Amino acid sequence: MTAHLLLGIDTGGTYTDAVLFSEATGVIAKAKALTTRHDLSVGISGAVEAVLQKAQVPVSAISLVSLSTTLATNALVEGQGGRAGLIMIGFGPEDLKRDGLIEALGSDPVLFLPGGHNVHGGETPLDMRALDEALPELGRQVSSFAIAGYFAVRNPDHEKRVRERIREVSHLPVTCSHELSSKLGGPRRALTTLLNARLVSMIDRLIGSCEDFLKGRGIDVPMMVVRGDGALISAAEARLRPIETILSGPAASLVGARHLTGLENAVVSDIGGTTTDVAVLEGGRPRLDADGAVVGGFRTMVEAVAMRTFGLGGDSEVRIDDRGLKAKFELGPRRFLPLSLAAHLHGEAVLSVLEKQLRSPHAGRHDGRFAVRTGLPDHLASGLQPQEQALYDRIRLVPVALADLLVTTAQRATLDRLVARGLVHISGLTPSDAMHVLGRQSQWNAEAARLGLELAARGRDGSGQPIATSAKLLAEMVVDRLTRQSSEVILQACLHEDGAGAIDPAASLAVDRALKREPGIVRFSIGLDRPLVGLGASAPVYYPVIADMLGTAASIPGEADVANAVGAVVGQVRATVTVFVTTPEEGIFVVNGAGISERFLKQEHAFDVARLRAETMALETARANGAEQPVATLHEEIDAPEIEGGRKLMEARFIASASGRPRIAHF
Repeated sequence: MTAHLLLGIDTGGTYTDAVLFSEATGVIAKAKALTTRHDLSVGISGAVEAVLQKAQVPVSAISLVSLSTTLATNALVEGQGGRAGLIMIGFGPEDLKRDGLIEALGSDPVLFLPGGHNVHGGETPLDMRALDEALPELGRQVSSFAIAGYFAVRNPDHEKRVRERIREVSHLPVTCSHELSSKLGGPRRALTTLLNARLVSMIDRLIGSCEDFLKGRGIDVPMMVVRGDGALISAAEARLRPIETILSGPAASLVGARHLTGLENAVVSDIGGTTTDVAVLEGGRPRLDADGAVVGGFRTMVEAVAMRTFGLGGDSEVRIDDRGLKAKFELGPRRFLPLSLAAHLHGEAVLSVLEKQLRSPHAGRHDGRFAVRTGLPDHLASGLQPQEQALYDRIRLVPVALADLLVTTAQRATLDRLVARGLVHISGLTPSDAMHVLGRQSQWNAEAARLGLELAARGRDGSGQPIATSAKLLAEMVVDRLTRQSSEVILQACLHEDGAGAIDPAASLAVDRALKREPGIVRFSIGLDRPLVGLGASAPVYYPVIADMLGTAASIPGEADVANAVGAVVGQVRATVTVFVTTPEEGIFVVNGAGISERFLKQEHAFDVARLRAETMALETARANGAEQPVATLHEEIDAPEIEGGRKLMEARFIASASGRPRIAHF
């Protein structure tokens, strides 16, 4: 049973999951550890050590490690990453105004060089004098370089020459645009390349620290990383193209859902601590975003799953609007540190404050809320404004009550800025606390959850009535709100996929009546055309009720709590290569892509070369990405309209895809 075990690791917003998986028998063991955002390797080592202890198998039985991560996504969303120098070949300053490139560039340096190619691969001479003058100083100002050449997807020669010069002088990491995409659209390709360059050092540190830990435990085996489209890529390739790991975690959950349920067509909803991710499985494969993944407000050229992410999870802030005659509940989008978890970590520092607040005859506006440092290193807190620094100095690694911390209204906005920078967590009431009070979760401190709910319940609505008569009743109300809000976001994602995104389920009276199943002369009903797969640790509790509300069947696999980690190890390595044939003049056929430009006098000869090139390069790339025995398929797209009674070739595209399982260590 222990032969060739696969180790899957997923770093989420709250937990890092690890599974030991056998291709013969499935999940052998699973474990979780709290994600340590300031140093992800700590959470990874905690989860791996726990799963090894549970399985009681020797580390020599592990033959492959695969990682899914939200690190690249979070970094782009939060505007983090290294400083990169952008080299544009054959472009001008006006090109920066397209596709959000100038906004993405910010204060990073950009250099324009004469050169580039045309659509047929013909070159404008490259002039590197400006690069040679700037490189010595530029190399000291940035941590990496990004190169984008005009029509480099048709002829990458200039990008390669500039790359060699930069490496020769600066010895820094360099990303070329032709390595990331074969699609036309220079500015967006440049944007994608720039974002990739910024992520290189960050992903390098994550993979490096993970590899160091594994080797220290004697696990010296191939390591894979999940791409945003659900395919696997070797750790070495992920270091070169970290941009491909955006949406890695959600993609892994879809692959895991397919494997664990066997369903070909489904709506998959994954509820975590911070977010709910919703996507569609069609014919056993996740739907991909045809226009490229949007991350941090920028549309990239990276193929990734068409995933809708909502700020709704077990750790979402519970907001109570008590201004109306009846109190209303809203969850998220902010993530809080649950009171039950804060007390689990800090004990009496939290419990004593909650008890004191509950004994007070008058409710305070900040009752049941705390601030605590996230534990990021001090250098990441540089550049704070004086008022931010003053408040930050008063916050420690042990929670402090907001009632004691905030003296003025302005300080609340200052605290929000510290939270936005990732320096401080707010601890307060969440659905996870409600679940502890109802006995449906038990891993943290249920007493702190009860105290927090009692504090919230004693507030009064607009009619003067208490918000709830007991902590348990309030907990039920919070869980009911999570069920309803989850149904709304799943519907919103599905309507978007159907092209009906203008309908807002949260605001539609018709949807409201259908979800509530209110009786009336006119009956409204709503339903999905496929099952709802629920993933996440709390999926068995929430998703049967949500599926019933949405008029469909629920499918909650036994390993729903670690589906991402399962997806990380059961995926395939996949590589796609496109080769083009164009006609710059009558009787001349030019082959571009996957090698040097070549000219031919016969169309069929050019087509044969293009087919061979595409298949050969796809197989080579799949092997480089870690596939053991990849198999290639070929798809052809030929644009040859009828002109004056004869067919004239405009462009032919030969698209080869190679896929296979990752190679494993053989002992």
